[in-house]
Amino acid sequence: MSSLTFILSLVVAAEHLYIMYLETFATTSKRTAKTFNLSEEALENANVQVLFKNQGVYNGLIAIALLYGLFLSHQQTEIVAIFLIFVIIVALYGSLTSSKSILLKQGGPAILALISLFF
Repeated sequence: MSSLTFILSLVVAAEHLYIMYLETFATTSKRTAKTFNLSEEALENANVQVLFKNQGVYNGLIAIALLYGLFLSHQQTEIVAIFLIFVIIVALYGSLTSSKSILLKQGGPAILALISLFF
């Protein structure tokens, strides 16, 4: 795996750890409201908080899987590629159902990392 792929994959993992932080630990913060284009009042809703926290766990697990692939796995390229593809698929779905910018913001680094795996 090239240094570029490694660094881009680390960026994807870091981004998902940050998303996990926003969704799980800073659920009602101004930053979370701005990031997800929701009002602070909406984030005070208990049902929304449960959904966000659940989503945050998934994002954290994606980050952990990428870090596992990068630092511990004997099948580094295979593990990293699988989770980069997961991120790209989720970003594509998010761009179709929520906001087009998700494909660039969340999927962009993953797309670049996946492409760099082939060079």
